[in-house]
Amino acid sequence: MMHYLPLIVEYLEAPRVPDEERVLIRPLIDNCYQITIRYGYKDEPDLPAALELCKQPGLEFEPLKTSYFLSREIIVPSPGGGMTQWQEQIFAAMARNAGNAAEYFKLPANRVLELGTRIEI
Repeated sequence: MMHYLPLIVEYLEAPRVPDEERVLIRPLIDNCYQITIRYGYKDEPDLPAALELCKQPGLEFEPLKTSYFLSREIIVPSPGGGMTQWQEQIFAAMARNAGNAAEYFKLPANRVLELGTRIEI
């Protein structure tokens, strides 16, 4: 049976979140659940490991059948924006060099789909 799981990642002000408090599951409608995964500021995020904690009657996580959808923003410098051209170019370069969300959350590369948009600054 297929389940749709909107996922929210929440960071708390505590250094660590115990495993028994890490995952919150809220049923929405038939076969649709909202999952909130909570981390402390010293925890190392690992979404597949956290999803393994979701086991409950009727809800099972199958890693090889799970797809992860991520958003990606591409920053594009444009003339006439709020910054000077050189500042926009530096900001765009820094945004391109920012860390990869899939790697940060330890998502398997062959299960990730990235949907992107271009943002002019």
